[in-house]
Amino acid sequence: MKRQHAMPFGAQVDGASTQFRLWAPGAGRVELELTTATGERLIPLTPDAAGWHTLRLDGIGAGTRYRYLIDGALRVPDPASRFNPDDVQGASEVIDPAAFDWRDGDWRGRPWQQAVIYELHVGAFSPGGDFDGVLQRLDYLVSLGVTAIELMPVADFPGRRNWGYDGVLPFAPDAAYGRPEALKTLIQEAHARGLMVLLDVVYNHFGPDGNYLHAYAPAFFNPRHTTPWGAAINFDAPGSEVVRDFFIHNALYWLEEFHFDGLRVDAVHAICDDSQPDIIDTLCAAVHAGPGRTRLIHMVLENESNQAHRLERDPDGHPRRATAQWNDDIHHTLHVLLSGEQDGYYADFASAPVAQLGRCLSEGFAFQGDPSPFRQGASRGEPSRHLPPAAFVNSLQTHDQIGNRAFGERLCHLAAPVALEAATALLLLAPQPPMLFMGEEFAAAQPFLFFCDFGPELARAVTDGRRREFAHFTRFSNPAALERIPDPNAPATLAASVLDWSALDQPPHDHWLALYRHLLAIRHAEIIPRLAGMSGDSGKLTLTGDRALTVQWQLGDGSQLALAANLGDAPVKLPMQPGRVLYLSRNLSTTAHDAGQLPPWSVAWTLAARGAG
Repeated sequence: MKRQHAMPFGAQVDGASTQFRLWAPGAGRVELELTTATGERLIPLTPDAAGWHTLRLDGIGAGTRYRYLIDGALRVPDPASRFNPDDVQGASEVIDPAAFDWRDGDWRGRPWQQAVIYELHVGAFSPGGDFDGVLQRLDYLVSLGVTAIELMPVADFPGRRNWGYDGVLPFAPDAAYGRPEALKTLIQEAHARGLMVLLDVVYNHFGPDGNYLHAYAPAFFNPRHTTPWGAAINFDAPGSEVVRDFFIHNALYWLEEFHFDGLRVDAVHAICDDSQPDIIDTLCAAVHAGPGRTRLIHMVLENESNQAHRLERDPDGHPRRATAQWNDDIHHTLHVLLSGEQDGYYADFASAPVAQLGRCLSEGFAFQGDPSPFRQGASRGEPSRHLPPAAFVNSLQTHDQIGNRAFGERLCHLAAPVALEAATALLLLAPQPPMLFMGEEFAAAQPFLFFCDFGPELARAVTDGRRREFAHFTRFSNPAALERIPDPNAPATLAASVLDWSALDQPPHDHWLALYRHLLAIRHAEIIPRLAGMSGDSGKLTLTGDRALTVQWQLGDGSQLALAANLGDAPVKLPMQPGRVLYLSRNLSTTAHDAGQLPPWSVAWTLAARGAG
């Protein structure tokens, strides 16, 4: 089976010829620079009034290296390059998608209620730091109980290593991870094992090094808007039609040509677009009308604004726009409870974290239009109780909240084991789709640090900027403490973040791995089969004091799932929940549970048949 997404730009192979097309409205002359056995060859492209420059060449096919020469002075890669083997400053390579033979023609995806997501960074997941290193662990992930892997961004970035959010060639898998064929092979092998594969994409900014669009297509940016990372991408000013097409085609390209099962769209709240429909709604509509017609495609948002309307369902329960959102609210409440930290945005969850946790579990967001202390009282969010639990991806750890720490500590480095066990059981058995961050399941000793590989001037600025970022924290008030923060550009920073897979059979890692496997086995056997058809308004919360709660959900088959949790340091008495016991914390005896006596940091899960109790 062949798969190719047709695009109005880039290098498109068509039989024995290739068409080259570049949108460069700011350029007077564009030439194609071909690298051939006899040297460099320059051929002018034909411009039109809309800023497009086009050329079709016979006898030019896959493997050809090419760049564009702008006005005789600036050599740039193709912004829609499918592969840049010599990094973002080098020549692009013509790729023929039809050269790859797909063998997963029967794959139609998996229903979202079956999702157990595993977020990973390709470069830090294995010693090899490539797509093949992920492929070698697919069987392990299946045995763990994972049903979807989510790759942090793979779009080509400057240098040999990067966190992923500095990509500048959004159609090209970074050469450090392998060729496009290696990524396709990974996805095909994942599908053979029943695993969905999601991709994290960044549509709110380009990285600071290697992006030349300003020079020949200034309309790609809108100076009326700004983002935390610089100039805003133009989604709503003159010229935005082409820009919007660029990113819509990018999404469809990954879904169609690479057969991904969905996308996680980074920082939607930082995308500036005053048009209607905005780019996110347009993007979701294009996915539904395209690959979503023939198989299950899942669009997942990161959206600090908690815009519940982007998660609305139709009368049959199908997503009108996005499938789900990362629920940072539940992550933050659990982090505050487990670590005691209240700095930065954690201040929003400092006064009543258990109540906010209960609201997340029973209603979706903690902030549903409520004032945010961190934002000087500004309201955040929209009502979400009417949405089903499937609309919210829950997590204890993500790349964001680990990697944005000065030393990249994981929760296993910050929280008491008994507390972390309780939170893990809460995460993995709740109706919402759970997401793990790589290594979480065996309490990896390695941190996940922020790392990059910029040129000397930018590298120094990034290192200094990162240290300034933490200078206002009390623990870094001493300049010597700031100097201990790892240099993001040092090769050792990535090396320190690479998972050590030899630890799986060693204590305490073997205990944590066994716990995750046990809990996910319960989820697959008892909970997932009952989630289909689950609606909004399905959760009921009861608080007992400020550290304990019970939540009951009516599942899709009419049965009742119940949680009783004590997330404090003192024992509490809670009403016993009906049904058979699915899971008790190891510090909670059956006798104590039956009496409603919960010791500190304990959880109990029960399941009652329809009409029971």
